[in-house]
Amino acid sequence: MEPLLSMKKISKAFGATQALSNVDLDVYPGQVHILVGENGAGKSTLMKILTGVHAADQGEVHFLGKPFTAKHPKEAANAGIAMIYQEFNLALDLPVYTNIFLGNEHSRAGVVAKKRQINETRKIFQRLDSDINPSVPVRQLGIAQRQLVEIARALSVDAKLIIMDEPTAALSDNEAQKLFETVLSLRDQGVGIIYISHYLEEFEHIGNVYTVLRDGEKVGFGQIKNTNSEELIQLMVGRKIEDLYPKHETTPGKVLFSVSNLRSPNGTKRADIEVRAGEVVGIAGLVGAGRTEMLRALFGLDAQQVDDLSVQGVTIIPPTPRKLIKHHVGLLSEDRAGEGLAQKMSISTNITLSIPGKVSKFGIVSFRKCRELSDRLIKDVGIKANSSEQNINQLSGGNQQKVAIARLLGAETIVPLLDEPTRGIDVGSKAEIYKLIVELSKEGKGVVMVSSYLPELFGMCDTLYVMARGRLSKKYTTKDIDADKVMALATGVSSDHAA
Repeated sequence: MEPLLSMKKISKAFGATQALSNVDLDVYPGQVHILVGENGAGKSTLMKILTGVHAADQGEVHFLGKPFTAKHPKEAANAGIAMIYQEFNLALDLPVYTNIFLGNEHSRAGVVAKKRQINETRKIFQRLDSDINPSVPVRQLGIAQRQLVEIARALSVDAKLIIMDEPTAALSDNEAQKLFETVLSLRDQGVGIIYISHYLEEFEHIGNVYTVLRDGEKVGFGQIKNTNSEELIQLMVGRKIEDLYPKHETTPGKVLFSVSNLRSPNGTKRADIEVRAGEVVGIAGLVGAGRTEMLRALFGLDAQQVDDLSVQGVTIIPPTPRKLIKHHVGLLSEDRAGEGLAQKMSISTNITLSIPGKVSKFGIVSFRKCRELSDRLIKDVGIKANSSEQNINQLSGGNQQKVAIARLLGAETIVPLLDEPTRGIDVGSKAEIYKLIVELSKEGKGVVMVSSYLPELFGMCDTLYVMARGRLSKKYTTKDIDADKVMALATGVSSDHAA
């Protein structure tokens, strides 16, 4: 069988940085080709060359048996190549159906066929087993639903090849399983799929073959059935990661942070939280349970009511971001690109944005102080960058996340609220962020960690809450709860939630 896609000896440099070097990639009809590697390994660059975002310095591409060079993503889409990016690319104030057909509108006599687009959008969501309203603005959707809109947009094109970049990063287990079913259905229809993910456990469910990139070079290829997670990790990072979750035995100290009866119009019905010095507190729950909404309300970003919120014994009512930052509580957003970091600003600016008082005098910012503080934190956190003046959007996902953590450290945060801190980053970067979290706990800080990935919560946390339908469970030690109990609480089967 002839390959659907054949990329041979692809190389690409950005200045002095060699992003790709002689990389080969073949994808056949009816095949799911897993593409793995750390952030910065070259995966995105390779896909951007295929879809016309970048031009290769050398190499050749054949698609559908013919030489192919896309000069623009639209050209690639018209040829039958659909790309689902990890970071959302949606017009938030436009309806769902408009986003799905944006640039490929159905029209008659120059007039957009609105009803037809709405009906086709419903059919696509039926394939995804979703009941998203095609007419609502995307801004009203949660992260998981926005991801489904991205997937639906790819399915709206009669694509022969679909590229999925971290498609399950924001999905619950049930939603991810439905996506897998869609992927397998497309595969059985002869569609070729390039699947990029950092969740190695997904590969055995849907993958046929894999290619591993490291530092811009192809370092591994084979059948998924003939490999395992340990082998893939070693290929990706060039070494074994013996302990992904670092050992940390701490005795929690005094209460640093407590919340009593938090309620919010955004869906939080009741939340009681207690965080002690040296403690890593996990918050589990399915996508849509209200974990992010709870953190936003708690941090004062959304309206809320609360009986009591105390930081080191000081009552803060009503909570606002300014008050909480002043008392050394910090929030790391799950939406790194949208609201977590200023993408077009430098590392230094991002790190010092929330602490102007530390880098200014008489209201005048000292760029020397900004650089000195940023350079120290870049070293402490292990950010890989050319300098502190490099723009955020030039960094890999893992390094961007480290910048967000460095900003919390720069603000001398004692209670970091981390919302999905490892979403969409590679295994090597995850291991480094886990080490940072453990170091924070060893320093006596109280860490709150929201995650959709249970092994991560059990591997990292001392105690655990479970959220379901806006209610938070009582607090468990990770020794007194298992995955089955967590799922029972998350799905409402068990009712050990606060009254």
